[in-house]
Amino acid sequence: MVQFDEWCASADTQMGAHHLRIVTADPLRRDLGISATAAAVPGHYASEEHVARMLARLGKPRAAAFVDGKLPTTKQIRSGDLGEIYATEWIADYAGYQVPIKRLRWKDHRNMAMRGDDVIGIAQAQPSGPIQFLKTEAKSRVALTAAVVAEARAGLDKDGGLPSAHALSFISERLMETGNLALADAIDDAQFKTGISATQVCHLLFIFSGNAPGTHLSAALVAYAGTIVQWGIGLHIEGHAEFVENVYDRVIANANNG
Repeated sequence: MVQFDEWCASADTQMGAHHLRIVTADPLRRDLGISATAAAVPGHYASEEHVARMLARLGKPRAAAFVDGKLPTTKQIRSGDLGEIYATEWIADYAGYQVPIKRLRWKDHRNMAMRGDDVIGIAQAQPSGPIQFLKTEAKSRVALTAAVVAEARAGLDKDGGLPSAHALSFISERLMETGNLALADAIDDAQFKTGISATQVCHLLFIFSGNAPGTHLSAALVAYAGTIVQWGIGLHIEGHAEFVENVYDRVIANANNG
């Protein structure tokens, strides 16, 4: 858990059917944010069980090398990955959806970005009931611009605003591999049997930026002319690039010292 409430302040605005939340990091609690984030990051690249088994079998230096080898080394990919990690953590803690697959564990290469829908949240009121989907686009920028938000908007609008077939198949396959057959079947049924309607989908536009994101997010929500409910979440952290660097440095230090 990233524990946003422990090091950030939030301000909510209801915009018709849509919702905007601006989450602003407290400069005086910056180290708490770095520590909480660094504790959550490794689990997005490798399962806790795998890391623990490496530690037990091969010892701390080799387990640390394993974690280090999973982490991106370029500033751009670290920034993008952390935006997706923050979106995933926010969904799990505040949105009422689960994110059953942490997809960064399946990256082709640590310094490559993954394609497709960034994050898909899933909610199911009853085991045999219909699934609700939270289709998410996450963007991370030192300086947010209207063009970046427009790019995210275009991603959300792809496939008629619904989760892509590729993203759903990827999640279903990973769930099958991990033994979560019931949820895998429910996703397959939604995709291939009953179909997915816009009423089963909500959009999340998640921004992690070094400048204030409220103006751009507000404009995006006001301009949206579709029927799918929109959430805009803006995480504002001054000194964005340095913060990202500090987080990954802390992850590596924790792996070597833990």
